[in-house]
Amino acid sequence: MRKRYRLVKVSHSIGMGILLLLLPLLAGCADSNVNEKTASAQPGERLLVIGAYSVARDAMAEIVPAFREKWLEQTGERINFQESYEASGTQARSITGGFEADVTLLALEGDVDKLVKSGLVKKDWNQQPYGGMVTRSIVVLGTREGNPKGIQDFDDLVRPDVKVLYPNPKTSGGAQWDINAIYGAGLKRSEEKGSKDPAAAKAFLKQVHRNVESLDKSGRASMAAFEYGVGDVIVTYENELLARIAQGVKYDIVIPKYTMLIENPAAVVHQYAEEHGTIDVAEAFVEYLQSPEAQRVFMKYGFRPVEESVYREGKQQFPHPPGLFDIQYLGGWEHARETLYSKRGIWYQVLAGI
Repeated sequence: MRKRYRLVKVSHSIGMGILLLLLPLLAGCADSNVNEKTASAQPGERLLVIGAYSVARDAMAEIVPAFREKWLEQTGERINFQESYEASGTQARSITGGFEADVTLLALEGDVDKLVKSGLVKKDWNQQPYGGMVTRSIVVLGTREGNPKGIQDFDDLVRPDVKVLYPNPKTSGGAQWDINAIYGAGLKRSEEKGSKDPAAAKAFLKQVHRNVESLDKSGRASMAAFEYGVGDVIVTYENELLARIAQGVKYDIVIPKYTMLIENPAAVVHQYAEEHGTIDVAEAFVEYLQSPEAQRVFMKYGFRPVEESVYREGKQQFPHPPGLFDIQYLGGWEHARETLYSKRGIWYQVLAGI
């Protein structure tokens, strides 16, 4: 049976102090069942279930209806959608735990790898164009309008007067990008002094983490906290800030000298799609995510397109920092997970203060 979700509405009036105390809980709910879009297939129709990470939600609100219309025009078949948006790590665990998504969009390749190991996604999922990626971004710093703290780079995040926000890497793929970027910037800084020094990079990450105000469930929850006034600077995706600025929110974006290229994958959850008889539409949907039409929507919401022609159209709006590095600088995802996020990894040593 496919899991269905009941929509819940909450309407209270509470003071700002209580709201801030409850914010992590409220933000977590905002990324979970409250925002599930539930539909059921009527006779002669099919249902496609999407399990995605929270940051993709706004773009998907345009992409899903556009695909539905295109599929109807091309095949005469109406497709209904059920959509779930969660922190990437949480979403991956939900799918391995029995949430029967046909297609998944996640924050990082490592979360798709968990589905591969569970036998839900084919091992060759990343043999698709662009390595199976559908969007790109970079890790940036967001500040209040006018940058009142004068933040210029990751180095400023260690100052005692600066309060920092980023989400929890245990649940959020975005947080792993953020932490990878800070750790990688520490490695780059050590190279400037002569050699690539993991101990120096760990010390730098530890200094930054000492100033972290809260660890939220997801990148979207972290952004919600920032918008409520928590923290002085947020470490986040460039696209998150560009999308909020386009909606009239007043933020400044600071691009660090050394920062990380983010790549976000999509894949067919083959085992479930086969069971549901939706392989053809699931594959078509993933392919559509890389089409110029969908890539322009992603770009509208601040993502850097993977499709070359669309990237050329918008290239001028995406600065290229001189010290940009990708996951291979950290040895690839398998090495990064073992080095940083294993039970004895650097991140957990930082948390434990060792």
